[in-house]
Amino acid sequence: MTLAEKILAAHCGKASVSPGDFLSVRTDLVLSNDITAPIAIREFERLGVSTVFDPKKIVMVPDHFCPNKDIQSAEQAKMMRDFARKHKLVYFEVGEMGIEHVILPEKGLVLPGEVVVGADSHTCTYGALGAFATGMGSTDIAIAMATGEIWMKVPPTIKFVFHGKPGKWVGGKDLILYLIGDIGVDGALYSALEFHGEAVEKLGMDGRFTMSNMAIESGGKAGLFHVDDKTRSYLKGRTSRKYKEYRSDPDAAYARVIEYDTSKIEPQVAFPHLPSNTKPVSQAGAIAIDQVVIGSCTNGRMDDLRIAANILKGRKVDPHLRLIILPGSQQVYLDALKEGLIETFIRAGAAVSTPTCGPCLGGYMGILAAGERCVSTTNRNFVGRMGHVKSEVYLANPAVAAASAIAGRIAGPEEIK
Repeated sequence: MTLAEKILAAHCGKASVSPGDFLSVRTDLVLSNDITAPIAIREFERLGVSTVFDPKKIVMVPDHFCPNKDIQSAEQAKMMRDFARKHKLVYFEVGEMGIEHVILPEKGLVLPGEVVVGADSHTCTYGALGAFATGMGSTDIAIAMATGEIWMKVPPTIKFVFHGKPGKWVGGKDLILYLIGDIGVDGALYSALEFHGEAVEKLGMDGRFTMSNMAIESGGKAGLFHVDDKTRSYLKGRTSRKYKEYRSDPDAAYARVIEYDTSKIEPQVAFPHLPSNTKPVSQAGAIAIDQVVIGSCTNGRMDDLRIAANILKGRKVDPHLRLIILPGSQQVYLDALKEGLIETFIRAGAAVSTPTCGPCLGGYMGILAAGERCVSTTNRNFVGRMGHVKSEVYLANPAVAAASAIAGRIAGPEEIK
């Protein structure tokens, strides 16, 4: 069996499972946010049950419109807050919180071998820890909150092997954008992506979170890494809970095996209006931009901020654009403050804000007007994703984003350093 199949089999009491099997799967963690939780809460209350299956295994994080941007978002957050307090759920409030997919691993709430479901498509982020994690609709999440189980069709697994050593400015964002550019936004539809090879082994955990996070942008159900010493080191001190590591069998049956020579991959830019519309940064052309966003559940972690600060240090943001930096959590913000990164950003002319999803989904704190262009380290660049339907979003890694903020146009870090 593959890694995904082994985890699912262990959570349904079967010795083995195969792609296409329908299962009732026990969940280890159920997640929702300030957009999706209110729907799940209403559906949960319609069930007529008095309490959740296990309050320690249900997490709610108000991160999309919090701190609240308007009355409607305040009402949604209050509904979520009241429900979480009533049922004594794991809940993170403004001041302690951060972006859900950054803080759950950070706080040791997700472990290898677990099944995690969330009412957010980027729940697949936790596959970086060797967990089977996937997004679901809010009504399914209501059932999971009540029963601790979900139904699941076992996905086929596609094995992606990244051979060779990545270049200086090439990170997890570039590997996953290159993959999506190759197979398309539906190239792994309802499949588990399994990442292998020398290049992914060299990635730190932050880069792995980025790759798993964007598995959904290829249509994937989950994006998984095997546990290694880097995973174990990351988990050390974050939890006292025991966990089980799973590995794919040597004779595991994959739907496909796709191999890449990483040495030939340079920093990627996804042009409007799909994550699959990728080009190497050297072929991007001199495209003037109005805004740069560095942050999100994709690239709002410490390694991302360090890379950006390395390029911005001692330099100034182009006066014709806005650079917005959003640390992924309060802990990331504090660590960046201690390292002097925040001062570097502010001296460069950036606006540094509280942890929030904010502009990624066109929420607030960086909405685009008609005709404006933005280079962003976020995960989607659909029409109207960050504001006006006539605006444009270009996806890139933190190095390209920082270099572009200095140049005033899409630029590679080699042009700056």
